[in-house]
Amino acid sequence: MSFIRAYLRASTEDQDAGRAKADLKKFASEKGLKVASWYIENESGATLERPELFRLINDAHLGDVLLIEQVDRLSRLNAQDWDTLKRMLSEKHIRVVALDLPTSWMGATANLDETTQGLLDAVNRMLLDMLALVARKDYTDRRRRQAQGIEKAKTAGLYRGRRADADRHALIRSLLDKGLSWSQVCEATKASRSTVLRVVNARKDGP
Repeated sequence: MSFIRAYLRASTEDQDAGRAKADLKKFASEKGLKVASWYIENESGATLERPELFRLINDAHLGDVLLIEQVDRLSRLNAQDWDTLKRMLSEKHIRVVALDLPTSWMGATANLDETTQGLLDAVNRMLLDMLALVARKDYTDRRRRQAQGIEKAKTAGLYRGRRADADRHALIRSLLDKGLSWSQVCEATKASRSTVLRVVNARKDGP
């Protein structure tokens, strides 16, 4: 029996990684499916260092479905890392179903003969590669424009850098002082583990 495992990701703590949860629930309900587990994190899609994604893959049984809102929620990776992620998914025969990729729905929600299923899988692999490539290009284009804007601001003497979220960092420190685990702090503050690590390191480097 295949399980539906939903993955929700946002790039920063300022974004709501769970924003699309209602859409995924609605989709699953309309298709007569039930989401067995949810994996939510605030990490960049351009890195493979995503604890919740790895937990999903580790939890998954052979043939489970990875449900996402859009392909770029799964990957903004470079070609090498995307190949690595695909290999990890393939090893467990995890099928990716994305709301923005209608052909991916068919294989997960319909009983197809072997030939049709094989053809559909081939089409989906091609389309996933294309959408992942587009997502990566969008990421690199935005980074380039951002760098150009920062350089322009520096030249004009207007750039002051990004201010840390002082209130959130203070809350993280307070919760850690109370003995909460990193996982509990992340859950309470909606911060990523990388943010908690920055707070911990800043305290070590402090006076």
